[in-house]
Amino acid sequence: MIESHPIASEHARAICEEIGERLRHALRGDYADLPPRLRALVDELALQDCEAPSLVPTLAEMTRPLVVAA
Repeated sequence: MIESHPIASEHARAICEEIGERLRHALRGDYADLPPRLRALVDELALQDCEAPSLVPTLAEMTRPLVVAA
């Protein structure tokens, strides 16, 4: 029996980013040889990736002091 284990959104995003990074690396030299439709999809993926908010905290966010709730 296959069990379903949903993953947290931050993990899903990290997986997507890793896949994107590997695709960018794999396609870096061969980008000009891609069919026009696939090239357009890769361009759209890059555009969406740049517009997406980062889930990685900044250094300032990681080092700020914790506030204890009263």
